[in-house]
Amino acid sequence: MSHRLAPPLARPLVLAAALACTACAGPGAPPSLSPAEAAGWTLHGHDLGAQRHSPLAEIDTRNVARLVPKWTYHSGVVGTFQATPIVVGETMVLSLPYSSVVALDAATGRERWRYTHRARPGPLCCGPASRGVAVAGGKVYVGSVDGRLLALDAADGRVLWDVTVADYGANRTESTAQLQPGDPLSQVGATGSTGVGIGAAPLVHAGRVYIGINGVGYGLHPDQGLAVVGVSGKYGRPGLMAAFDAENGRPVWRFDITGPGWEGEFRAATPDGVPLQRDLTAEHAAAAAQAEAWRYGGGSVYATPAIDPARRLLIFGSGNPSPQMADASRPGDNLYTSSLIALDLDSGRRVWHYQQVPHDRWGYDVASPPVLLEVKRGGRRVAAVAQASKLGWVYVHERDTGRLLFKSDAFVPQRNLFTPPLPGEGVVVAPGIAGGANWSPSAYDPERALFFVGALHLPTRYVAHRVTRPDGSVLDYASTRNVDESWGTLSAIDMAHEGAIVWQVRTDEPLIGGVLATAGGLVFSGAGGGRLAAFDSASGERLWEARCEAGVNAPPVTYAVGGRQYVAVAAGGNALFGFRQGDAVAAFGLP
Repeated sequence: MSHRLAPPLARPLVLAAALACTACAGPGAPPSLSPAEAAGWTLHGHDLGAQRHSPLAEIDTRNVARLVPKWTYHSGVVGTFQATPIVVGETMVLSLPYSSVVALDAATGRERWRYTHRARPGPLCCGPASRGVAVAGGKVYVGSVDGRLLALDAADGRVLWDVTVADYGANRTESTAQLQPGDPLSQVGATGSTGVGIGAAPLVHAGRVYIGINGVGYGLHPDQGLAVVGVSGKYGRPGLMAAFDAENGRPVWRFDITGPGWEGEFRAATPDGVPLQRDLTAEHAAAAAQAEAWRYGGGSVYATPAIDPARRLLIFGSGNPSPQMADASRPGDNLYTSSLIALDLDSGRRVWHYQQVPHDRWGYDVASPPVLLEVKRGGRRVAAVAQASKLGWVYVHERDTGRLLFKSDAFVPQRNLFTPPLPGEGVVVAPGIAGGANWSPSAYDPERALFFVGALHLPTRYVAHRVTRPDGSVLDYASTRNVDESWGTLSAIDMAHEGAIVWQVRTDEPLIGGVLATAGGLVFSGAGGGRLAAFDSASGERLWEARCEAGVNAPPVTYAVGGRQYVAVAAGGNALFGFRQGDAVAAFGLP
C-alpha cells in the first residue's frame, strides 16, 4: 500500500538543469560534481556527502515502465552480495563475497579482470559480504573479510600493497554450566568465537583511504539467522576508524572507538529524553571492578563514512558495545558505541559525537551511512547530517556541533522501546535487533528535500537467562528470538518540514539493501524476493518492476555510457535474512 501526504513537487527533466543546481548549492551542500562524475557512480554514496542522488534523467517517470534487461553478469561466487558497484568512465568495479574484486565493461557486463582474495586461516567474524570498493588514482581499494586493506592496479587487478587494519585472534567464551535442553547457549556449543573483518567499502579523498572494522560487538550466533546470544565477560576489542596513505598504505591516524573514560555520565535517558530503564545503582557499584571494560568495548563500523571537506570532518556511525546485550561487565554509557561520530579529517581527533543509545542492550548499531544535506532553520540554511537509525527515526544534526535539530516521524512501528531483556518469555521490542534501518544506505533528493529510507519491521523477543555452573558460580546472559511479524517500509521523509512522512509503501519483505534516487523523479529499491522496483519520488507510486535471479539485497546505482543511462544492482540475496542467494549483477536500460 502507499499513501501520499503532500502534493507532488516539480522535478528537473534534463541533466544540464540538475548540474546547474548542483553548482549553485549552498555552503552546507556536498561539493559539485564534474560532468564525468555526474555521469558515473564514482563514490560509494555517489558523492562525498553520500546522498545517493544521481542527476541523470534520461530514465524518468514517463518512460521507466519501458526499462528492459541490458546485461547480466554471473561471477560464479554465490553468497550474500551487498556491493555497491563503482562506475568510472566505461568500467564498473565491484567486490564479490569473500572480498574478491572484478572489473566489468559497464555497457556489456563483460569481465575485464578479476582479483581472487585469499583470506588468512580462521573463521570469518561476519560472513562473506563486502559492501564495495573505492577507485581513485589508478587504484582499486578493498577492505577484506579478514581485516586487511588492499590496493589493486585498476588496469589489471594485481595487488600493489596489502596492509593489516586490525588483527587479533578469535575471542572465545566457554561455559561448563549444566544447561537445560533447548537453552540458547547450548545451541552454540561450549565455545563461541568472534574476530575482526571489514564489510564497509573504503572511501578515498585527497590522497587518503578511510576504513573501519566490524566484528567487535561480540555476540554469538547459534545459527545463520538473526538469533544472537550475548555473554558478559572480557570478549572483543575496541572498534576503530583509520586513515591510510592512498599511495603506499602507510597508516596516517587511527581513532579507537572505546577508551578510558567510556563510562560517561551514566545517563538515565537518551540525549533526546527517552528513558533507558537502567539500574544505575548497580552500574555505579560495578564500575570500579570493571574499570578495564573499555579494552573489549566494541563499536563496529558497518558503513562508509561521509566527508565534509570544507569543515574538515569525517562522519560515521559506530555499532553496539561489547559484549552484545549482556551488560553486567560493562557499566556506564559505553562511549562512543552506538553513536554518530565526527572526526577531524586531518588528525582523527574526535570533534563531536551523538550517542543514540547509551549503554545499548538491544544491538541498536548506528549502521546506515550518514548523509550530508542542508535544512532550513529560522529562515537560514544550516549544514546538517542525517542518519536513518535502527530505532526507526531519522536523526538530523547540526553538522558543526552535532546538536540534534530534529527527529523524523517514526518510519516503522515502535513498542516497548528500551525495555531490557526479561527472564522467562522475555519481552518483545520493536524495532528489533535488525532495525529499523539497518546497514542499507538511504538517499536524498535535494530538489524535493525528500529523504528516502528502506527499513524493516522485525520485532525481537529479548530474553534474560541465569544458569549455575558446577562450581556454583552464576552465568548471566541474554538471547534473542524472532517473532511472527515480518515486513518492510519504503518511506519518503520531508526534510523541509521537521521529518514528516510524505508517503510510505509497505512491502511484504523486510527491506535490506539500499535506495537510489534520480533527477528523473524516481526512487529505486530492491527486495529479498528478487524484485527491483522504481517508484515515483513525489507520490510513492510503483511505476516499474523487474524480477532478478536472487534476492536484491544490495544498493542499486545508475550511470551513463555512450549517452545511454543504465540502472544496475547486485542480485545475490542475504543468508542472514533467509533470502535466496546468487551471483548476478543485472543492468537495465531503455530499449
